[in-house]
Amino acid sequence: MSFIYEGMSSAKEKIKSNFGNVKKSYEPILKIIDERWEGQLHRPLHAAAYYLNLHFHYDPNFKGDDADIKQGLYNCMGILVFDQTERNKISVQLPNFHYARGLFGMETAKSSRKTMLPAEWWDFYRDGCPELKKFTICVLSLTCSSSGCERNWSGFEMVNTKKRNRLHQKKMNDLVYVMYNLKLKSK
Repeated sequence: MSFIYEGMSSAKEKIKSNFGNVKKSYEPILKIIDERWEGQLHRPLHAAAYYLNLHFHYDPNFKGDDADIKQGLYNCMGILVFDQTERNKISVQLPNFHYARGLFGMETAKSSRKTMLPAEWWDFYRDGCPELKKFTICVLSLTCSSSGCERNWSGFEMVNTKKRNRLHQKKMNDLVYVMYNLKLKSK
């Protein structure tokens, strides 16, 4: 999850350079990408994950001062952290991470930024920032899913796939009946 924001930015830059930075050439493609990005992918969670991902945060090209990223970070915090006092503590602890103070600035922490998984690194070097650690691990431990894009099958379509299309009528009716009742039971 925490690599999507940077991946989109890198992909756009690569497209621009592949078209020789001729705006007229790459603009229609970036328009399509931006429409999809804004409509489905650009969420506060992605911005927060980008900001908190140490693989990018300490990189010279990090865009952490971008208003959209910071807005996304605080919006995500507002959604995932219910307690205002805890959100305030996280806001106070964020500069320690940003400026690599305390354990965040230790040589071992710095050298393991690119070698450890972000959630593991946070679990190991988070001392002194328990609220920030909890929020960060919650964000960075999330994975991407394509389930929102997958086909929502009805009971009949689920049963009547190519693999099962040789079923006898009675058996197929029984299977549809079971699938339908399972869906009803789960609601």
